[in-house]
Amino acid sequence: MIQLKNIYRPIEKDLKEVDNFIRFSFEKSENKSVVNMGGFLLESTGKRMRPALAILSAKAASLNHRSPVATHQLVKIASAVELIHMASLLHDDVIDHSGIRHNRPTVNSKWGRDVAITLGDYLYSVAFEIISESGAPDIIRCISCATKTMCEGELIQVSERDNLDLLKERYIVIVKKKTASLFAASCQTGALISNSPRAFYGALKEYGLNFGIAFQIVDDYLDLTGEEKNLGKKPGQDIGVGEMTLPILNLLESAPENKRKDLKALLAAKRDKETLKEIRQVLFNSESAFKTKQAVSSYITFAQEKLNILPSSAYKESLISLADFIMEQGFNGSSHS
Repeated sequence: MIQLKNIYRPIEKDLKEVDNFIRFSFEKSENKSVVNMGGFLLESTGKRMRPALAILSAKAASLNHRSPVATHQLVKIASAVELIHMASLLHDDVIDHSGIRHNRPTVNSKWGRDVAITLGDYLYSVAFEIISESGAPDIIRCISCATKTMCEGELIQVSERDNLDLLKERYIVIVKKKTASLFAASCQTGALISNSPRAFYGALKEYGLNFGIAFQIVDDYLDLTGEEKNLGKKPGQDIGVGEMTLPILNLLESAPENKRKDLKALLAAKRDKETLKEIRQVLFNSESAFKTKQAVSSYITFAQEKLNILPSSAYKESLISLADFIMEQGFNGSSHS
């Protein structure tokens, strides 16, 4: 089994500095409530994939150059990317009415929706203040465009709720915008910081984009098949809010006409636990799981092929392994976040 700590070993020190910088960003506030909420958020960190991708990309792309990557600037930008992700999760939890994340109460369940929304806005502002201090227009443009795209993806996803006839192509558009855009920007920003050849920018951006699509498909699959203790949140949330994901779309596509009508009626009912139990039973006896795994595998392969342009290094190997890790998490019964 692939261990994330082994993948992160070449940048372990850098990721610790990211955590320290994020903590400092909260603690320098003169408002005690902000400091306390920041501490609460930092008690249950995710897997730090976006800052890890930024750091790995920067170091993997800089090996052909004599000048080393400016570590302090890299840590600050990687921290800003993670703050943007944290902000988006706060807003997502409000939109999805989520009460648990990482096996702990969400901010909206602990302090209310108003606090969660405002805290998310605050994190966005802190992130862009940090990014603006870089004085690099390309980096500012890259991350700001990704954030706008990410928010647009969220809007489209919410507007498509309860659309049982959603096309797969439309689903992929949503995923590219809402999730993959920030992964792509993380990788591209790393290349920009490293002052690497322009060809590396595009390659790493495409790696991040395909990685992000695979990541989200796996997340959607686990929402149907995972257990709360492993996911760190209640499964079946997508069904509960009426969001059609690739496993569900594959399930509807492969079902006979008479069964498809029953499935649509089941999904429209949104009976949460009962619906999830029935959907799982149908899912495991259909081609949907195989088709979903096949799609993830394709995006993982696309992502890894984009790395061929990079010179050999421990950082490049970590990028390759991180993509394999996503695949393993989705189809070996584990979870990611």
